[in-house]
Amino acid sequence: MIRTLLFDLDGTLIDTNELIIATFLHVLEGKTAEPFTRDHIIPNMGLPLMEQLLMFTGRTEVEDLVQAYREYNVRMHDELVREFPHVREVVAALHEQGIRMGVVTNKISRTAQMGLKVAGLENYMDVIVAEDDVMNGKPDPEGILKAIEALGAEPETTVMVGDSQYDLQAAKRAGVRSAGVAWSSKGEEFLRQFEPDFLLTDMRDLYEIIGTERDAR
Repeated sequence: MIRTLLFDLDGTLIDTNELIIATFLHVLEGKTAEPFTRDHIIPNMGLPLMEQLLMFTGRTEVEDLVQAYREYNVRMHDELVREFPHVREVVAALHEQGIRMGVVTNKISRTAQMGLKVAGLENYMDVIVAEDDVMNGKPDPEGILKAIEALGAEPETTVMVGDSQYDLQAAKRAGVRSAGVAWSSKGEEFLRQFEPDFLLTDMRDLYEIIGTERDAR
């Protein structure tokens, strides 16, 4: 029986895809050897920010770009973030049913809190483990294990829900079940390669995984 759900944030609970792409394009304009496009960004979405910037630029130090990214990202956040269909209603319903929930994200705490607030989800998450809470981001399992400990949960009754291969890899390494989301910018078929235990085509599919009816409240 599933008692605990852990969620990635960007691309899973909230649609930040255009925000992330716009931020990278803004910050990296003129900073890469070749013209930088959204096609460079999408396959690597989900990795820690510094790791992405090091990869994209080939530089050995990118703190200036990290700061520029965060400044632009915060400034444009509320304008570009969108909600995914049925996320708020499902999260609220599962909270009423006593399911413990948390967020494990590779973004910093400040913007994680901003995203949850914009989407009306901040009161439903019992724990948030962000980039600044761990030494190693996903695909390392550290964040998932830390969330499980904070919730007093058990790996065998926990599912990690995410939109990237890094979420699924981290789940496997943490010994929890994984669920990929078909609304991932990477595409459903891409996620299937990483053998998630579940694949959600709609947020309401979580009702079946938990073992309740879709209209349960």
